[in-house]
Amino acid sequence: MASTDRALLEVRDLDVAYGAIRALHSVSLRVPEAHIVALIGSNGAGKTTLLRAISGVLRPRGGAIAFAGDSVLRLGMHDIVRRGIVQVPEGRGIFARMTVQENLAMGAFAREGRGAMADDLARVYALFPILERRRAQLGGTLSGGEQQMLALGRAIMTRPRLLMLDEPSLGLAPLVVREIFTVIPRLRADGVTILLVEQNARMALACADEGYVLQTGRMVLSGSATDLLASREVQRAYLGAT
Repeated sequence: MASTDRALLEVRDLDVAYGAIRALHSVSLRVPEAHIVALIGSNGAGKTTLLRAISGVLRPRGGAIAFAGDSVLRLGMHDIVRRGIVQVPEGRGIFARMTVQENLAMGAFAREGRGAMADDLARVYALFPILERRRAQLGGTLSGGEQQMLALGRAIMTRPRLLMLDEPSLGLAPLVVREIFTVIPRLRADGVTILLVEQNARMALACADEGYVLQTGRMVLSGSATDLLASREVQRAYLGAT
């Protein structure tokens, strides 16, 4: 699917605090439709906080969040999901006592209009064949990599317009990470816009169109993913260059 430069998600001057501790300081970010945008930064930089504010888990103190041109700042989490914003959280959050197929079906319940579930299941199983082989297995018995695939598959079942991935490579074997990062561009090719939060800066920027660098709650760099990969500042801080 051809990309456009129209912003699907626009965050402007966002401030978020945990009590007296200010976690985000006037953060702005723009995610064009049908693009992959990588958000990188060290632990504690505020990456997850930003995703939680976009998804309605946290209430910002100030700023604006617009999705497809409409403000979602005051919407509840369920209304935000219905608009098409879906987050795959760090830690995956699967239902351990449900089967793989039951977990995937729960994704369809989160959307308006539950038709064509068989088509959506087929799509997920085509992306992650191991899930089809494990479809009758309880989610809690899967490996960490399989659980990450299941969490991503469940999000796909919601038919998201914007998919927000929080550290999808965390704690996974390199082979599994490569498989997941092969799927991400395929989702974008199907028209899904992706905001990717990832500590593996090299891998994230390699599959992204644009990128942002968040540092102690402030956006300090932004640009094309190619330019950020070439940046000496990014190389020294996140890519191990000296």
